[in-house]
Amino acid sequence: MNPLNLEGMPSVLLDPNLPAGPPQRPLLRKPLFRRIRTPLLCALIALFLSGCGSNPVKTSVRPKPPDTSLARIEVNDAGREIVMYALGLLDVGYVFGGKNPEAGLDCSGMVSFIYHNAIGLKLAGSAADMARKGRPVARDALQAGDLVFFNTMNKSFSHVGIYIGDDKFIHAPSSKGKIRIESIKTKYFATRYEAGRSYFAG
Repeated sequence: MNPLNLEGMPSVLLDPNLPAGPPQRPLLRKPLFRRIRTPLLCALIALFLSGCGSNPVKTSVRPKPPDTSLARIEVNDAGREIVMYALGLLDVGYVFGGKNPEAGLDCSGMVSFIYHNAIGLKLAGSAADMARKGRPVARDALQAGDLVFFNTMNKSFSHVGIYIGDDKFIHAPSSKGKIRIESIKTKYFATRYEAGRSYFAG
């Protein structure tokens, strides 16, 4: 065999400092995220497990102050039933001529529905009809469950509500459209208050 003639070969192939054997691929560095992904994942798992095993942190929650707006209400048995039933209808929608909560209630429809279901007394007709049939009661002698009447349409006894005590009453107003509690002392109702009526024995 003839000896290998190296003349004319590129000098880079004749460099004695080059390592013997096949050429090696250059070392590629992994992206930073791949290098830190595994340690970071392990740290997060350890933190999660330590949190699950620790005692829950107690947080101080301030109790809500008691609602004293109705604290001074005094009622008899029938009045109590009426007031409790009326409170259960708060936020029911207003509907003119409405007679039941599912469809909506107007002021006289609300009173009729509550009296019938709370104490079994049927009160039919408009607010004016209820005013004519009831026993007159002075404002300072009103008891929970009595009816209060207002002139809200330039017409006597055009609106009715149920007195619950402490100068407050529940009614179904057409404005804002929901059964709610109001105070007789507010400017609007104080100037429109007409009379109180009772259907309880005097």
